[in-house]
Amino acid sequence: MYYLQNRWRLEGRELRYYGMRRPPYLFGNRVRLSGRKAALIASLPRDLGRREIRALGSLVGEQIVAEKELRRSPSGFDDATFCVTCCANDYIIPGLEFDADGRCPMCASAEKTRDLVAVLPVVESVPRSDRSEYDIALFYTGGKDSTYLLYYLSKKLGLRVLALTWEIPFMSDSARKSIEGAKIAFPDVRFVSRKLEDGEMRRVYGKLLSIAGNTCACPSLAYVLFYEYLVRLRVPYFAAGNEPVQALGLYFNHFAPRIAFTFAENKPLNFLLNAGRVLTLKPPLKTGQRQTLMAMNQLAFGDSPIKRIAGYGDELVSNIVIAISEAESVMGPFRKAVKRSSRSGHIPAFVHFDLNAICGGTYDWEKVKKTLVEECGWVPPDDGGKALHTSCKIERCKDYTQFVRFRDYKSRMIPFSAIEISLASRNCGRTKDQMIYEMKEVLGFTEEPPCECALMEEYGT
Repeated sequence: MYYLQNRWRLEGRELRYYGMRRPPYLFGNRVRLSGRKAALIASLPRDLGRREIRALGSLVGEQIVAEKELRRSPSGFDDATFCVTCCANDYIIPGLEFDADGRCPMCASAEKTRDLVAVLPVVESVPRSDRSEYDIALFYTGGKDSTYLLYYLSKKLGLRVLALTWEIPFMSDSARKSIEGAKIAFPDVRFVSRKLEDGEMRRVYGKLLSIAGNTCACPSLAYVLFYEYLVRLRVPYFAAGNEPVQALGLYFNHFAPRIAFTFAENKPLNFLLNAGRVLTLKPPLKTGQRQTLMAMNQLAFGDSPIKRIAGYGDELVSNIVIAISEAESVMGPFRKAVKRSSRSGHIPAFVHFDLNAICGGTYDWEKVKKTLVEECGWVPPDDGGKALHTSCKIERCKDYTQFVRFRDYKSRMIPFSAIEISLASRNCGRTKDQMIYEMKEVLGFTEEPPCECALMEEYGT
């Protein structure tokens, strides 16, 4: 008796793998089929004759297997298989494969991905501006990562910082207290907050809940709310406080190919793109400005067809783009601001600060939190085991819905927190047991919806 291997799905004349494959098949999640092969696979499980086995060719033994080779999905943490190096496991990442040494794909490819820091230009400082009263803007949530970057930009570099906060009904109590503490700790920083009108916010959340299963839209809506403001103030740079492993999450989720991580330094390609702008009577773009324009164009007008055809469509952002079209009072002005800034060249440069680098090599969570409490007025979450995401009440809901949708083949997106906590567990200064505690008790990888889902659904219905 032959079966289609667990986590492979027949979709028309393609096989799709819902999981993370071992190297060298890491990006081999799609197999195109002839009509004959598709028909044979659709007839499984059953016995196959020799001619049918020959017709399926190399699929036999990998995608098509005998019953004794059929893998089973674990029902929980207790029967999950864990990576020997990090805390990745095939419960929080259904379909996670391991190499012969027991390593997950993220650890098996660690050396090859060491240089993949960000899809944005990576900087450790920015120059003082003589055209704006601010040197840099920071999208600030009150969470661990953005607060540490605020500390670095303001206290360590002495920059004039504009801290921008998008107010959401799900902001954690500790984050709200941390923002108030930061206002005292950083008197030279200007703090600005904005929010959507309640009716529009509920329409956006309702649409997002219906298509994505959750209402998480950060930080995309913040960009929409503040972009015109940044352009008007001539702020030269802006950044977001991102955990070091978040960019790698894009890579392992097949949202960003390797070339995306070197795009900012690709001088010949950027020269050609700028030549195209000059030919259309638009000013050339500097490092970081192109990344800004690409990000804002995606939010304003959707994914480019080329990106979708290449198989690197970002499901997360694509869903948000659909949902935020419900907020026409801000989307209309935002689209106009994007077009005007493209014509004028007055575009703030989107840059990335590698938190590992600015921490001296390792972004140690415990040391960072100690600095934040002592220097920044930061208030940690009530659960001391929580460290991956600390600013939002519905992070567990996002984890849960992404987990369930991926597990049930309703989404091709691997839960982002599952990738991030696995990657972070290698060098964040916490033990494997501490990370497993956070996975089990803090994050949303559960069989039942977290209680916080009621709060999320209240705003999405």
